[in-house]
Amino acid sequence: MSGTSTPVHPAAAGLVRPRRLVAGDRVGVVAPAGPVAPDVLDAGLDVLRGWGLEPVVAPHVLDGHPCGYLAGADQARADDLRDAWCDPDLAAVICARGGYGTQRMADLLDWDAMQQAAPKVFLGYSDITVLHQAFATRLGVATLHGPMPGTPGFLTDPAGQEHLRRTLFTPEDVQVLHAPAPRALVPGRAAGVVLGGCLSLLASDLGTRSGRPSAAGGILLLEDVGEEAYRLDRFLTQLLRAGWLDGVAGIALGSWEDCGPYDEVRALLLDRLAPLGVPILEDLGFGHCDAAVTIPLGLPATLDTTTATLTLHTPALH
Repeated sequence: MSGTSTPVHPAAAGLVRPRRLVAGDRVGVVAPAGPVAPDVLDAGLDVLRGWGLEPVVAPHVLDGHPCGYLAGADQARADDLRDAWCDPDLAAVICARGGYGTQRMADLLDWDAMQQAAPKVFLGYSDITVLHQAFATRLGVATLHGPMPGTPGFLTDPAGQEHLRRTLFTPEDVQVLHAPAPRALVPGRAAGVVLGGCLSLLASDLGTRSGRPSAAGGILLLEDVGEEAYRLDRFLTQLLRAGWLDGVAGIALGSWEDCGPYDEVRALLLDRLAPLGVPILEDLGFGHCDAAVTIPLGLPATLDTTTATLTLHTPALH
């Protein structure tokens, strides 16, 4: 059943921080988007168990669907997420993987019920960008843009695993994020609330009931995978024409895996984004890449291209 709760406007001061995790916590695992490979998920869950967590896999995570690119029926995926979020015995909700399908279930969530639940960690990236937006506007809760245990990349990325573990358990240790190969597309320094994620999902979320109305005042994260330069151009142009980027404070760029030669992608990003006149930092190391860092969304931070850092004003979790 879909909810009718009044959207929460993401305040300039940031959103509510969930509590950090501790050994022994039970964490829900859901699949809001694409199908999950059982063997990959099992290996990812073993990593979480090695951190002292107890993963609880939602009932429909391994369901099939006539559309082979979905992890079960839309309503079943929505019900799994609602039930995990509303379960007081779970300290976190972790998405198994992205893919495609989150948009199909986002409006089937019972947002009224979810607003009544206590905030908890919510983790994912890629197609999960839609839910990051919705958790900000509907629930007023800060979320984590980071690696997911049901993806092959998670299993072969010990650096990404470690950064996620520290974010979950000792977030004060990772308040300063450093670009691994820093370059400033546009130099400068800016402060604002961190938001964003996968570029194609941000563009396709325009005009929806749970999308952010604007990136104004924010430090915008942008990354994508498998999109040719002209398609990235289309997404950026849509955001620009819609006025969604008006007033953005700064931009941090992540990975552009399988999007063609980076020189072409960089030329496009410079052409479309530099006229905004705000600081733009390249390659902050998030998204579809090795050693992917986990970045909190919905919290205030400072972007500095001189030091090639994104510094959170508070730890991701309290």
